[in-house]
Formats: sequence, C-alpha cells, structure tokens
Amino acid sequence: MNNLCADIGYRSLIKHGEQLCGDHIDVIEQEDGSQVIVLADGLGSGVKACILSTLTSKIISTMTAAGISLDECVNTIAGTLPVCSVRGVAYSTFTIIRLVNNETAEIICYDNPEVILLREGKNVEIPTTELNIGGKKILQSKIDLCENDVFIALSDGVIHAGVGMKLNFGWLRKDVIEYMEDLVDVGFTAKTLTTILTDHCNELYGGEPGDDTTVCTVKIRKREPMNLLIGPPVDRNDCNKMMSLFFSKEGKHIVCGGSTSTIAAEYLQKPIKPSLDFYDPEIPPTAEIEGVDLVTEGVITINKVLKYAQNYLEDNESYTQWSYKKDGASQIARLLFEEATDINFYVGRAINPAHQNPNLPINFNIKMQLVSELAECLKKMGKKIKVSYF
Repeated sequence: MNNLCADIGYRSLIKHGEQLCGDHIDVIEQEDGSQVIVLADGLGSGVKACILSTLTSKIISTMTAAGISLDECVNTIAGTLPVCSVRGVAYSTFTIIRLVNNETAEIICYDNPEVILLREGKNVEIPTTELNIGGKKILQSKIDLCENDVFIALSDGVIHAGVGMKLNFGWLRKDVIEYMEDLVDVGFTAKTLTTILTDHCNELYGGEPGDDTTVCTVKIRKREPMNLLIGPPVDRNDCNKMMSLFFSKEGKHIVCGGSTSTIAAEYLQKPIKPSLDFYDPEIPPTAEIEGVDLVTEGVITINKVLKYAQNYLEDNESYTQWSYKKDGASQIARLLFEEATDINFYVGRAINPAHQNPNLPINFNIKMQLVSELAECLKKMGKKIKVSYF
C-alpha cells in the first residue's frame, strides 16, 4: 500500500423534460481497501432507463462487495441484460473502474465511451483487451497508477452534446480530452473538474440536455492530513492537553473561534494579529497567529462552510464563490475540500454564552450539530474523518 488515495467526483445532467436520470453511479469501498466505481447508462431516458441503470450498477456493486471477481460480475451482467430488438443495443451499458490498493486500476467498459486518462496533463491511451462475453464486446484494461493521474468516465450524453445545435456531430471524445487537458494541472478537485465539464456540456446543449449526461472523475493524489480546532474544552485544565495533541499532528492547522484562538495563542506564546479586511459582509474577518495556518471566527464561519459542503455534494455551483474568495469560510472550504484527504477535528464542548441568543437560527446554537453535519459531508466527499471531543 502506498501513500496515494483517490479523489472521486461525479455529476449528472437529466435529459430535458424528464424528472429522473437514466444514468447511475455507485462507489463501493471493499474490505481490502480497494474501491469500485460503476457508471451505468440505461437505454433511453426517464423511469425505464433509471431502473435499468440502477439495477445494473447495484448488481455489479453488490457482487464486488461480496468479493466476487470483476470477470464474474461482467459475465453475470452480460448474460442477464437483454438486447433491445428494435435498436439492437443493450438495455444498459456500463463502465467499471476498480482501484486496487491505490496501485493499479482495472477498467471494464461495455458500450460506454472509453475512459480517458490524463497523466502529467496529457492524454494517455489506455491499452485495452477486447473480450466477447455472451455475444457482447467488452473492453478490459489494467494500468499502474501514478500520482496526479486523472481518469474520466463518461456516459454517451457527453459526446452527444451539441449534436444538431452548436456542433454538427456532437462533442467528440478527442474534443473532451483537449478541453480537460487545459484544466487538470490547475489543481481542481475531481468534483470541480466534473462540474466544469458537465457545465460545458449543458452549455453545448443550450441548457436543455438532449440526453442524460454523466461524468465521473477519479483523481489519484497523495494523502494530505488537515487539522481543525473549534471551541474551548469543557474543563479549562484540559487546554494544554487539547493544544498539544492538536499541534503535534502532521499537516496544516486551522483554528476557529475567538476563545479558541486566544487559547491557541497562549499555548504557542504568540500574539493574535486580527485583520480588518471584511472580504464578505456575512463572514467575520480572519486573524493571524504564528504557527497556525488559518485563524477564523467560529460558528458563523463554519456554518457557511457547511452550506458550501452541502452544495458541493449536490450540483457544486457554489465552487464559483469559495474557489477564489478570501474570506475565512472560502479559505476553509479550499483547505478541506481541495487539499485535505484526512481531517482531524478537535472540538471543545464548552458552552459559549453568546450562542444562546434565542434570536439566532437554531443551527447557530448547536456547535456540535454543525461539526457533526460538516464531518458527515466530508465523509461523503471521500475524506477520512476523525473527531475528538474535549
């Protein structure tokens, strides 16, 4: 096992006029630490396609979770899925990416566009072997992983974008590659790369997608620990213990809250240098303490980070704000969403009288709830989370 991990982000556009997406993605973590990503594309659109793609991805994910080999899974699916007598195509196509110990990738593709691999910012064609299983042509690949590799799995709605509208023959796979080659070295997360690509597809469709359109991006990167401290401990005698554990951890250190930053400054024997720059009128300004990477206000800032995290898991439209703004919430979002892979929360359970104001929204009254919800969102992003209370 190496020090690499996978950042996985996916997003779908629903065909215009439909309420359900005919594409479906499942991400499964196996007991041995391997991950399996399944992208299934049901025939047509709407309810029928949604059921077919969900069924396909669930069968594959359930079998792989049970330790059944990919070959057996593919045999089962290929033998189970019928072929449409009218169109002569399968009722659901699929792409499977299995990451083994973050060392190798096994890829199986059935009638979906072939997976794109960008390595060192440039396209690398993945060697494939063609198999015939149950009369169906299956493409199989295996490749060693390198840091910063980016895999992009697509449904055919991506390469059909713009057909008969802005483009005569759609957005070809080579066009997608050229477009993404300009973006991969910027440092975007897998989810943000996915969002940018699907946003462009939506633009080519004129805002009315002519097909279900799904992108799943897998970015291979080094593990990056991050530590966030919020709130004083219940017992003030535990301050030194809390601070020593926090600052002894590898990685960057974020301190949130006025009282908390005061305790941190005393522990480090460094002054707090407040900033008077209000980059966002809704977010209190940040401060500086030598030895701390970022110092922010507490619950107001974390509440904003939570909203960004919730949106990140949906359509990720708010990345256009937090990706560049200088306020405390945006800076924390970049650190937690883009940089961090393993996040340690140090949460003091002392009650702040200022948060007991009945005129404040209820989520501002409950610091524990904010941290719990944020931690849950980060877990869904694929981050490794540990929360310690004091």
